[in-house]
Amino acid sequence: PYVLEFTGLAELPAYQESDLEQALLDHLQAFLLELGTGFCFEARQKRITVGTKHDYIDLVFYQRCLRCHVLLDLKIRPFEHRDAGQMNFYLNWWKKHGMGKGDRPPVGVILCSDREGAEVEFATTGLSNKLFVSRYLVALPSAEQLRSFLAKDRARIEAFMEHRGKGKMKNE
Repeated sequence: PYVLEFTGLAELPAYQESDLEQALLDHLQAFLLELGTGFCFEARQKRITVGTKHDYIDLVFYQRCLRCHVLLDLKIRPFEHRDAGQMNFYLNWWKKHGMGKGDRPPVGVILCSDREGAEVEFATTGLSNKLFVSRYLVALPSAEQLRSFLAKDRARIEAFMEHRGKGKMKNE
């Protein structure tokens, strides 16, 4: 998960996506450092138009090292399968209208308050676009929460590796 403690957002039962977006932009340097090396801010609420309908991509970055745009969709709730369809729509639009010469295809990141691994898997499997779902925390997790995160991630990785190993043995 991304730790967005620098935003100063309290762990409230409810706030608006615009509150999260504004907090990130108010602390843009810290957010770029949290994302990693090579991220350049490009747009906020980037309007895309299809026919007579307008949609808005929350945040757009350019990743210099990867030479591609990163489209960020903010959710103040847990991931829902329809979020993957929305991001896939954005990515397909960007491939057709937003890429520059020499750019690689865009990457989509859905940043949500929580995510269920199985729902993410079913919602994103088979999509040709690069789409990632990550969660954010507005405060550093406790030691117990970190242990829990690590245990869940380790179990998920081990299950993936075991599944992948079985697939290779069948093909050999």
